[in-house]
Amino acid sequence: MGATAWYATRHRDVRNLLADPRLIRPAINDWPPRPGQATDHGSRLVTIAELDGPRHTVLRRALAEPFSARTIRSHLPRIRRHAEHLLDTFQEIGRPGDLVAGFTEPFPLLVLCGLTGIPYEDRDWYLPVLDAALDDMVTAQEGRRVTGLLRTYMSELITHKRHHPGDDILTQLIRDCDDTALTHDDVMAFGLSMLTVGFGISSFYLANTVHTLINRPGQWTHLHTNRGLTPQAVEEILRYMPVMNGTILLLATQDIQTGGHTIRKGDAVIPVPASANRDENIFTHPGQLDLHRTHNPHLAFGHGTHNCIGAHLARAQITTALHTLLDRFPRLRPADDQQPLWHDQSVTKSPLTLPVTW
Repeated sequence: MGATAWYATRHRDVRNLLADPRLIRPAINDWPPRPGQATDHGSRLVTIAELDGPRHTVLRRALAEPFSARTIRSHLPRIRRHAEHLLDTFQEIGRPGDLVAGFTEPFPLLVLCGLTGIPYEDRDWYLPVLDAALDDMVTAQEGRRVTGLLRTYMSELITHKRHHPGDDILTQLIRDCDDTALTHDDVMAFGLSMLTVGFGISSFYLANTVHTLINRPGQWTHLHTNRGLTPQAVEEILRYMPVMNGTILLLATQDIQTGGHTIRKGDAVIPVPASANRDENIFTHPGQLDLHRTHNPHLAFGHGTHNCIGAHLARAQITTALHTLLDRFPRLRPADDQQPLWHDQSVTKSPLTLPVTW
């Protein structure tokens, strides 16, 4: 296909490239380039990450308050109630139990749906489609099929919200379309962002967090008896776990000099935050999980104008989940004679099942 791609793995390079305005993120359907193939804009999967310039600025400005630290703090009681309710059911079913099915997958989804207005009750339809997007989107035909399904669903949901508004972010953005430069396509980009990565990444991180800690029994016990460590422990977990490695792809809009190399216009650049977060020039003993680590400039949420809009929400979800689990199951541990299942072909590296007892 004649496409050149550069990997960036050092912390300094990854940080600089993520913030470089000369690099843009193509829609998943646009790369790698296919000579002679016309772009079907109706089948492109455009999220917040792919927006640039004024459209990106307007949408980020509209989302700044709903995803601010202050607003997320106001939602903490409701987030905690979601966690308690799920763990009530999980505990009633009895041990051993699968913590992925019972908690780490539904919890972030419940939280996100409550905030954004995406119906939780539709999950049996869109979760399989999202699994296909993550696992099977390897051909242009499959990409168009999955993208079309997601775009149709989100478009119909936006239409429904116009006639049946709620107390949620989607409704607010739809109202903003009448008063600001925000457009229907921008609202679509937000909705697709929430569907594709909004809850998924939090779910993957949460499953990996519990798996990592309970397989280091001293760490789980230490965190239980030292709750004041939780904020820096969460940051360390975000640094330590490469849930999705090498999935950020950027395109150079002009020649760029970096690290003694020239990235040519049209080249692809793949910054790898998972590698940057293990850079020994930045982090002491980077291969160790150190819940006491204080200097932690990790790049789990990216950097620059496209840093993750949901960073405060993700931190709140992981922190609340840990606190609730530690309160409920101080002796949480892997179930005897049962191993987690993993999907070796998926781009995500998190357990599909997590058998635990307590």
